[in-house]
Amino acid sequence: MINQIRKSNNLIFELSKSDFKKRYTGSYLGIVWAFIQPLIAILLFWFVFQVGFRSTPVNDVPFILWLSCAMIPWNFFADALPSSTNTILENSFLVKKVAFKLELLPVVKIYSSLYVHLFFVVFLIGMFFIYGYSFSLYYLQVFYYLFATIILVLGLSWITSSIVLFFKDTSQIVAMFMQLGFWLTPIFYPIKTIPEKFQFLFKLNPMFYITNGYRNTFIYRRWFWEDWKLTIYFWILTAILLVVGYITFKKLKPHFADVL
Repeated sequence: MINQIRKSNNLIFELSKSDFKKRYTGSYLGIVWAFIQPLIAILLFWFVFQVGFRSTPVNDVPFILWLSCAMIPWNFFADALPSSTNTILENSFLVKKVAFKLELLPVVKIYSSLYVHLFFVVFLIGMFFIYGYSFSLYYLQVFYYLFATIILVLGLSWITSSIVLFFKDTSQIVAMFMQLGFWLTPIFYPIKTIPEKFQFLFKLNPMFYITNGYRNTFIYRRWFWEDWKLTIYFWILTAILLVVGYITFKKLKPHFADVL
């Protein structure tokens, strides 16, 4: 599958660009909406918690920077997984008429979401420069956490995109878990505010590893191997999801045309 993705990289890239443009076709601002919506969400939370609730800096870091480090990777995850879930339904013509590696369709959606995320990573670096933070080698670590997020989403999307054809409520269940996951991931509150005996439950959420990793990269200047227990747990869980997702997709794939 890795070889197939590598060989089809140009095709995936072109399809993802087309998908990205198609999402906002017909609106006056076009693809600008892809950048406005996440930005408004960040500014809204900043206004509510810093201006409204007068949240103090977290570990001497301005709240807007601390919040953005977690919001930006979460927005990528929350955009990529739901869109990947419906990718087979949206491209049913490829199932019925064209000899196409359907396993690549979730990858197309992930690439499509990636464009906005990369913009906000650059935006985040710019914010740190504005607040007086200098460039650090730790910033390069963002590519590791980006790769980790992509693999996590890919495994989950192979599961959800294949099941949704047989169980239509899957999309609504994914949307519900996205909302629940947002509040259960320490994005706008430090995990230290959770009683210590319950913190391990929040750390079982794989997106804790990602959001905390972005903060380690930009704020706390920690390498991912320094949290080796969390790293091992994350990759074991992600590998299981990836294998289960691929097997599920391959098992159900021959029946796609029958239910579409």
